[in-house]
Amino acid sequence: MSHFTPLRLTKLTVLPLAAGLLVSNSSTTYTLDTGRSSIDAKVPFLGFGSKTATFSSLNGNVTFVPNRPRDARVNVTINTRVIKAPDKTTLNRLKGEKFFWVDKYPTAKFVGSNLVMTDARNGKVSGKLTARGITRTETLYVTFDKDPKKSMGNPINLSGRMTINRRNYGMKSYNLVVGKNVTISLKARMVPR
Repeated sequence: MSHFTPLRLTKLTVLPLAAGLLVSNSSTTYTLDTGRSSIDAKVPFLGFGSKTATFSSLNGNVTFVPNRPRDARVNVTINTRVIKAPDKTTLNRLKGEKFFWVDKYPTAKFVGSNLVMTDARNGKVSGKLTARGITRTETLYVTFDKDPKKSMGNPINLSGRMTINRRNYGMKSYNLVVGKNVTISLKARMVPR
């Protein structure tokens, strides 16, 4: 005749379980490594080519909760005055009133949340993009260099992309020369605080 022995929870079994729960549900905040992060904005030009502007001055942070990616928070601010373009004429136009109007709007911003992972390294973030004082909902598609759940507390490299309609942000000039859809590419290195 066998005897059933009830499971007895001791300190030795409870402590590791509790520690695992704390690690999996605690958030980690990362700061963008400004020296190793940048954004490119590529737009069709004359119907057969393209032009790319680069923003190399950005700052912000990202907060992750490993088992609750939907609770992630992204907050990135771009200094629009620090912009590089392929030539001086394009640079002056981009900084001017018809495009980024950097004297009036020296920053652009993306504030995102609700990270949905499609696999261990890829996902999408819903958020609000603000440029020229206009805020619209956009989606940032992201790829991590490694599984963020397994890399919590270590530096992480991230790439992202989104496509926006520049006209939705008041950039309506040169429609016959410059395409309306802008592909934005983000390269970021995130360092835990």
